[in-house]
Amino acid sequence: MVSPVITGYYRYTDIFFEWYAPSSSSLSPSSLTAAYRHQALPDPLDRNPLKAALAQDALVHQNHPLHKDGVQGVELYMGTLQNFETRLLFSSAQVEYIRYWLHAMQLTQHPIPLPYSDCLLTESSLRHVSPVHFSTKEDLRKALKQIEKNNKRLKGVDPTLNARRDIFERVRFFWSQKRGVWCALDFEAWDRDHNLLTEFGWSTVRWEDDQQIEEQGHLIVKEHKYYTNTFVPDHREHFAFGRSEEVNKATFKKRIQTLVADLQSVGPLFLIFHDNNQDIKYLKSKNVDVALPNMAFMLPDVLPQDGIFIIDTSDLFAALEGEAGGNRRSLERVCRHLQISTTHLHNAGNDAHYTMLALQSMASGDPIDMQREKRWPNRTGDNPGIPQTGAGVRVNFEAWEEDDDFSDQEGVFGPITDTTQSTVPDSNPDDAE
Repeated sequence: MVSPVITGYYRYTDIFFEWYAPSSSSLSPSSLTAAYRHQALPDPLDRNPLKAALAQDALVHQNHPLHKDGVQGVELYMGTLQNFETRLLFSSAQVEYIRYWLHAMQLTQHPIPLPYSDCLLTESSLRHVSPVHFSTKEDLRKALKQIEKNNKRLKGVDPTLNARRDIFERVRFFWSQKRGVWCALDFEAWDRDHNLLTEFGWSTVRWEDDQQIEEQGHLIVKEHKYYTNTFVPDHREHFAFGRSEEVNKATFKKRIQTLVADLQSVGPLFLIFHDNNQDIKYLKSKNVDVALPNMAFMLPDVLPQDGIFIIDTSDLFAALEGEAGGNRRSLERVCRHLQISTTHLHNAGNDAHYTMLALQSMASGDPIDMQREKRWPNRTGDNPGIPQTGAGVRVNFEAWEEDDDFSDQEGVFGPITDTTQSTVPDSNPDDAE
């Protein structure tokens, strides 16, 4: 009977410490113990070729056997373990290919043995896995250090933050598959009677032949056009992404029902809101009465074939900035922090469009910790002014980023600072070559 082929991933550190064992002179006593505990290469002559293949400057070189066309540097994988820790990974296919290549190039007499079986992480060991690219060895070194720091900071955090981070990575994966329809929705109501709807806006993304197709629209209720707001800006006449349509209440209701029904017919429908509570109430109200069969607020483990799933950009941004509590950022503040320029917010069509842009910005970016560090370098850490509910990965925003009184230019670009100096300490066993 032929044994099944088991595939999965290996931790970067296991490949270094458990497969290729470095020379004792380059390791601390504790690392030396780990390195030789499960040494996989009995023939010392095999170690130098493997060492050269695994060197960080070699991994990112365009002539490395793991080089992938269209990728500058090396493609590795970022995985989240079941305990929510993050690890940098090689795929088992990459490890197998290195064995094959070393032997084919006559750098080893025989295909070298694999690391011991407990090193292999199968699908059940991981919550998420996604490819990551490193252009230089410095990028790779920095990522390894940052992963170790983040794992320490995340120990004992509020479960709410772990749940949000889990959703963030599922959204990233589902978005990368280019399946289904993603639709951001927004309603506006008269601010003195929230049962009186005045506007509806939508922004959709779907794919045909791998090409992204975007559509958006804006409806104004004719019977309510003269109900002007007292406390909230009234921008219904300032839709920035097309022509507004003025319709009566009956048509307003029918158009929204038809839109949602049509979107459901082409696969899974991901409805995107920014702070969804009120908008979902509007969808279910007698003024709209949209059928939402099997609507789910939790994303499944695998990409679904159908169904309606709710995604909230306020939750995604809370995960990205490391917020574990109930402090939800406004759409304006989220767009500012993501450097998305906005105009005439509180127009339902504009708000839907900016909600979609915020979703795209986060979903198409790197894994959560790498993305946070790229957006706000060296600004994650303990903040004595914030309760320790996930504050270990909480972004420390500057006052000018939080204060609406600063100028628009400063709000986008901030004070001029020297970002060339990294504050990441240079002490990590993963940094060995």
